[in-house]
Amino acid sequence: MERLGPSRADRGSGATPRLSSGPAKRVSLGGIAIDPVTEAGAVARVLDALEAGRGGQIVTPNVDIVAAARRSRELRAIIAASDLVVADGAPLVWASKVAGTPLPARVAGSDLVWSLSAAAATRGLRVALLGGTPDAAARPTERAADLLEARYPGLKVVGAWCPPMGFDKDESQWRALVERVESAAPDLVYVGLGFPKQEHVTVRLRSAAPAAWFLGCGASIDFIAGYRRRAPKWMQRTGTEWVFRMLSEPRRLVRRYLKDDVPEAVRLLAEAYRERRRNAG
Repeated sequence: MERLGPSRADRGSGATPRLSSGPAKRVSLGGIAIDPVTEAGAVARVLDALEAGRGGQIVTPNVDIVAAARRSRELRAIIAASDLVVADGAPLVWASKVAGTPLPARVAGSDLVWSLSAAAATRGLRVALLGGTPDAAARPTERAADLLEARYPGLKVVGAWCPPMGFDKDESQWRALVERVESAAPDLVYVGLGFPKQEHVTVRLRSAAPAAWFLGCGASIDFIAGYRRRAPKWMQRTGTEWVFRMLSEPRRLVRRYLKDDVPEAVRLLAEAYRERRRNAG
């Protein structure tokens, strides 16, 4: 599915410049550094950069990503080099408070896709979706694009691409994707391929749209389409969304969450407590 609108040169910015005091110092947790921003602050950072003609990459660490980053120097380097790193997981926010360097809020990638789309609709920005579940019958990526356009009148969805498994290792398929991205000239790209694949793909793909912002958003495209259910709001607020995800996909997630993520959450909180005691001493 291709959705192509006016070229970047043909549209007006429609945006009012804002003054910025610059980003605050990142908070270190579990060996990675996280930007202390709210969801609204993250959106403002992206809009400011887009108005200035600067692209970027957003990574949304949760406990699972922190655990993976501890095991991989390459993943830690990708996160460190990202332009915006926000705390998707509630345990990261809890640990930051215990350590005495509190993050202001959880900023979930599955929420950012909505708030960024709302902002894009009012500013004439162009959005592309990459990923989602490759289901030829349900076509969740295309459905997500249609639903975003219906919810936000004026939103320009210029691409809804769900490449097959292994596309990133097939030269012809990769070249075709690069050409689509170059032709669409998006301002925002939601990459829903799961961590760390979506981050690796983003690093390679950014040269095709250097002025765009890429958001690694996991299952968010499927959530938008209604292809998968997201946890109820009360679970999102209380930091128990992972329980809902685990019970929704037990075969895939029970072992990972119980073997890796619960111990990682405990480790984060223990490290934060030790950090607070060191600073107090």
